[in-house]
Amino acid sequence: MTTLPPSVPPAPAATEVHAKVFGATEHLAPPPGKIEVPAERMKQWLHDMLLIREFEVRCMQAYQEKKIGGFCHVYIGQEAVAVGCTAAVEHRDPIVTAYRDHGHALARGMDPKYCMAEMFGRIGGCAKGKGGSMHMFDRDNNLFGGHGIVGAQTPLGAGLAFACKYMDEVIDGKPSSRVALCFLGDGALNQGAFHEALNLAGLFDLPVIYVVENNGYSMGTAIARGTTMAHSLVTKAAGYGIDGYVIDGMDVVDVYAEMKRIADRCRATSRPAFVDMRTYRFKGHSMSDPRKYRTKEEEEVFEAEDPIGKLQRRLQAAGQLADDEFKAMQKAIRDRVRDCVAWSDASPPPPPEELFTDVYLEPWGPYTGSTQPEMNGGTVNPAGFKTIATKEELS
Repeated sequence: MTTLPPSVPPAPAATEVHAKVFGATEHLAPPPGKIEVPAERMKQWLHDMLLIREFEVRCMQAYQEKKIGGFCHVYIGQEAVAVGCTAAVEHRDPIVTAYRDHGHALARGMDPKYCMAEMFGRIGGCAKGKGGSMHMFDRDNNLFGGHGIVGAQTPLGAGLAFACKYMDEVIDGKPSSRVALCFLGDGALNQGAFHEALNLAGLFDLPVIYVVENNGYSMGTAIARGTTMAHSLVTKAAGYGIDGYVIDGMDVVDVYAEMKRIADRCRATSRPAFVDMRTYRFKGHSMSDPRKYRTKEEEEVFEAEDPIGKLQRRLQAAGQLADDEFKAMQKAIRDRVRDCVAWSDASPPPPPEELFTDVYLEPWGPYTGSTQPEMNGGTVNPAGFKTIATKEELS
C-alpha cells in the first residue's frame, strides 16, 4: 500500500481566481489526509485519465478533419471526476450522464474503438453510429447513456435508483444495496426536471448521488450570472432534505476518497446525496466555442492544477512511478487511440436499412425490431413480453 500525502492547497493568487469562478472556496471538503491506496490502482487511474485525454485530443483533430459531425463536447481537464467517481462505486451501480460523456464511457470500461466509432457515426459504434458524441451507452458496463437535453438525465438517475431499490427490496427481498450516479453540469441546476427529481429522491429515499460537474460556466455564462446561490450550490439540495457536499474535482485522490465515503453512506442508508464537484474544462464548451468569456490568467491557473500532472507527481514523489514507465504508458495509450481512429475509419456508415431498426424492440410493420451493437455481439434482441404473452406476431 502507498501512503499518499494530502493535496497541496493552491497559492493565494490561485485561490482568488477560484473564488472568482466559483463564488467561494471555504465550503470545500477538507483534504482526506493520508489514504491507503495500492500503487497499482493509482497507476490505473493515471492510465485511465491519460486515455481520456488522448482520446479527446484525437476527437478534436478528427472534428477539424470533418470526420466527426454535429456537436462535440470534450472532457479535457475534468478527467479526475469521471475516473475518481467511477472508482468509488461498484460496477453493478448504474451511471447516467449528460452530453459531455466520452470520459464517463471510457472510465466505465467501454472499449475506446467503439466509443470512437460512435463519434465518427459508424456502424461499429456503441449505438451503431446513430447517437454520436452525446449518446454513449454501454449496458454491459451499466452506463445508461449520455443525454443531449439539458437536465434530461436527472429524472433517469432517480429512476435507476428506484429500479435498483425495488429489485433489491421487493423482488429479491433483501436490503437496498446499490447506488446510482447521475452526472450533470451546473447549467442543469435551473431545469425543472432537476428539482422534480430531487424532490422524488428525497421523498422516496432513493439511493442516487447527483454529481454536479461544476466547471464554473453554463456554456459561456458564468454560473453566478444565471444561478442563485452559485457560491453554495449545496443549498439546492438542502431544500429537499438531501445532504450536500463540495469536493475538489481537480484531484482524483480527493474525488475518490470523498466519493467513496458518500457512496458508502448512501448504500448503507438508501438515501440520496448531492455533490458540488468543482472542476474546470480546459477547452471550450464545445468545439465551436472560442472561449472569449474567460481570461488567459484564469485558464493558466486551472491548467497548472491539471489532475493528470498532479497524480503523476504524487506517484513519482512516492517512488512508485519511474520516468521510463510513465513515458511507456503514454506511448502505449497514443498507439492504442491511433489504432482506434484507424478502426473507426474502416467501419462503414450505417446502411439505409438501419433507419428501420431500433425503433421498436420487436418487429412491427416496416420496423424490424432491435439488434445489439457490434460490441455486444450484434445479435437480435429476443422476443419481448408481448410476443411471449400472446404468442402472436406484431406485424
